[in-house]
Amino acid sequence: MSDNPANGGSQQTKVQTRAVTDDEAGMRLDRWFQRHFPELSHGALQKLLRTGQVRIDGKRAEGKDRVEPSQSIRLPPGVTNTPAPKPRTEAKPTVSDRDAAEIQRMVIHRDDHVIVLNKPPGLAVQGGSGTEKHIDGMLDALRFGFEQRPRLVHRLDKDTSGLLLIARTAQAAKRLAESFRDRETEKLYWAIVVGVPPKKEGTIDLPLAKRPGARDRELMQVDEENGQKALTHFREIDRAGRRAALLALWPRTGRTHQLRVHCAEMGCPILGDRKYGGEEALLAAVAEGRRLHLHARRLSLPHPSGKGELTAVAELPPHFCRTVEAFGFSTDGV
Repeated sequence: MSDNPANGGSQQTKVQTRAVTDDEAGMRLDRWFQRHFPELSHGALQKLLRTGQVRIDGKRAEGKDRVEPSQSIRLPPGVTNTPAPKPRTEAKPTVSDRDAAEIQRMVIHRDDHVIVLNKPPGLAVQGGSGTEKHIDGMLDALRFGFEQRPRLVHRLDKDTSGLLLIARTAQAAKRLAESFRDRETEKLYWAIVVGVPPKKEGTIDLPLAKRPGARDRELMQVDEENGQKALTHFREIDRAGRRAALLALWPRTGRTHQLRVHCAEMGCPILGDRKYGGEEALLAAVAEGRRLHLHARRLSLPHPSGKGELTAVAELPPHFCRTVEAFGFSTDGV
């Protein structure tokens, strides 16, 4: 750290610099500040950025900028009231043998850069209020001899099953994040819906925003005025009269609950999705009719090594298979 506050100065009144570490590669600058200076409010940070007091390698910066290892971040007076974080010793949280075996069974692909999981329904990806068991808390069981802890690069809802990518290195995490951000990733989901879509195939183009005042902070709604663009292509694979249909869904954007809201807005909520379909999304006559039937089936994207493509396909979970069989759906051709 530069500018030792000796010789009459104090730490609070000196400009300092701090280097970005390897495990912070690809992190947004505003999140970097949250990590190092949690007492600094968002508004205060934005003011410092607007006035050019925070710089990366001497250049003006914005909160959305991504930081890279060995870059130098200028910290203006007043920010450095807290000491620099102690070097990370990579303390390894304890993962029980049972949980380690469980997450290792989910692995369907592994190389030096990426791990692909087939996540079962009902298991959260990250922790939250009342959530003690989740994928993020089990990742140490996926080191497989690597020093770096694997890291998440995207999410699935707790009750959504299917493909989940895990980066094995900071560089892989950065490249995978770029692929998602730049929409180089083709994602195919399968869903069983109650009712049938208005046409066999098409595009749903409805912007989404968080529902104001909702207790559930992730509850979304269509908002034509203030929502973010959300685009989904769909095709009907098969149907059971007008009672239900098996759909292929290709989200072209990655909004929270995008497929669930779009299907409900199309008049055919995903089976088991009471949050967006209400009672109409439940089929009492179907044995698994109260469970969400949304599955991340296939992913294709540039391999984070920079060589070739990474394509993965996840088998359907048991409850989804039973419902496919109950309706007599054909899954050929997709």
